[in-house]
Amino acid sequence: MSQERHIEVPQSVVTVPIAPAPLMAEIAPAAMDAPITEATSITAAKDIAYGSLAGMIGKVIEYPFDTVKVRLQSQPDTRPLLYKGPLDCFLQGVRQDGIRGLYRGISSPMVGAAAENSCLFFSYNLAQTFTRSTYYPHLNPKDPLPLSALLWCGSAAGAFASFVLTPIELIKCKVQVQAMESSGSTASKPGPIGVMKEVWKHHGIKGFWNGQTGTFLRETGGSACWFGAYEYVGATLRKRKGSEQLGNGEMMLAGAAAGVSYNFMLFPADSIKSRMQTQVLYPGEKAKGFLEITSGMYKAGGIKAFYRGCGITCFRSAPSSAVIFLCYEKLKEWF
Repeated sequence: MSQERHIEVPQSVVTVPIAPAPLMAEIAPAAMDAPITEATSITAAKDIAYGSLAGMIGKVIEYPFDTVKVRLQSQPDTRPLLYKGPLDCFLQGVRQDGIRGLYRGISSPMVGAAAENSCLFFSYNLAQTFTRSTYYPHLNPKDPLPLSALLWCGSAAGAFASFVLTPIELIKCKVQVQAMESSGSTASKPGPIGVMKEVWKHHGIKGFWNGQTGTFLRETGGSACWFGAYEYVGATLRKRKGSEQLGNGEMMLAGAAAGVSYNFMLFPADSIKSRMQTQVLYPGEKAKGFLEITSGMYKAGGIKAFYRGCGITCFRSAPSSAVIFLCYEKLKEWF
C-alpha cells in the first residue's frame, strides 16, 4: 500500500501544472495588447499636439514673408507687374497698411499651420510604423529606416496633409492679395470668415478645394524633401560627431535644410496653386484648371513666372522650419 501511494502522489503533482500552460499561452497576447494600443494612442496624441504647437510658432515667424511671396506669385499676367521684387513688395505693403498689413489673415494660416504640421508628423510616424512592420519586420526597432523608405513616408504624409491644407490656404491667399485690389482699403475688405462665406455662396463646398492639384503635388514631393533632408542631415551630423544625440543648433541646421529643400524643389507647383486660388471669379464663372493656369503663366512669363518669390520663400523657410523641428523634438524630449 505504501508503494502504491508513493507512485500515485508524484503523478498528481506532475500533472497539475501541465494543464494551465496552453491557457496562459492564450491569455498572454491578450494581456499584452492593451498596453501596446494605449501607448500607440498616446504617441499619436503627442504627435498631433507637438506638431500643432511647433507649426503655430513657425507660422508667426514666416508669415510676413509668406504674404510677400503670395503677392508676388499672384500678379496678373494681363497687366504690368505691380512689384519690382520682394523688397519693393514689402515696402509697398508697409506703406499701404503698415506692419500689421503683412499679418493680415494670419488667423486662417495659424489654424492651417497647426493642422498641417500635426497631420505631417502624425502621418509620417504612422507611415514609418506601417513601413517598418510590412517591409522591414526584421529591422531592429532602434535602427532607422533606409532613406528611400523615409522619403516614401514623407511623401505619404504630404499627400494626406494636402487635403486638409487646401481649403485653409485658399482662404489665406484670398485675404493676402486684397491689398493688390485697386478699389477700397483693406480695412473694408472681408476677413477670413467673410471670405469663407463668399466662397461657399458662389462656389459651394467644392470651391474650397480649388487648387488641390497644386497643393497635392507640392505637399507630396515637398514633404518627401522636407523629412528626407532633415533625416539625412541629422544622420550625417550624428555620424560626424559619433553620437546619437543632436544639439539644439544641429537640430536647427537640419530643420533649416529641410525648409529650403521643401520650398525650392516644388516651388512651381506652389506658384500655380497660388494663382489658381487667387483668380477673380464672378458668380457662376468656372475656375481655370491646373493645366490652363500653367499654360497661361508660361506664355506670359516663361520659366521665371513659376519662380516669382522663390528667393524670399527659401529665406523665410530656413528659420521657420528650424524652429518647427527644434520645438517638436524638444517637446518630445521634455514630455
